[in-house]
Amino acid sequence: MKYLFLSGLLLSGLSAMDGRAVFDKKCASCHRYEVKKYDFAKEKHSLKAPPMNEISRRLKKRIKVYDKDIHRFVVVSFIKEYIKHPSFTYYMCDDKAVARFDIMPAITDMREEEYQTVAEWIYDNYSIEEYGKKPK
Repeated sequence: MKYLFLSGLLLSGLSAMDGRAVFDKKCASCHRYEVKKYDFAKEKHSLKAPPMNEISRRLKKRIKVYDKDIHRFVVVSFIKEYIKHPSFTYYMCDDKAVARFDIMPAITDMREEEYQTVAEWIYDNYSIEEYGKKPK
């Protein structure tokens, strides 16, 4: 019985979705992983959408919840819903970014587990700190 339980745990861990893989499949055609702030001016014309490091940073700063676990839950929930139902009503990007890129199209062909996994990956993968000061 103990071995059956351990085997089940191992298999469930192997089948867990990888947020980066979901991002690569569903998001990376428009969003880049990262653009350093000092490189943004020269790269902005080649971007189809804001880079994920900036999106994650802005969401984390603009959603004001001071408990770390609740903050993560709220930001991840926002990301999931926004992917499904993007809207001018509740976007959190910079107004210039929306003027430049518009609102993203809804992505409706994902399973709930994929929305959750990619949203968690976006939250966990990027820092709230300023995105890259120029090296000296």
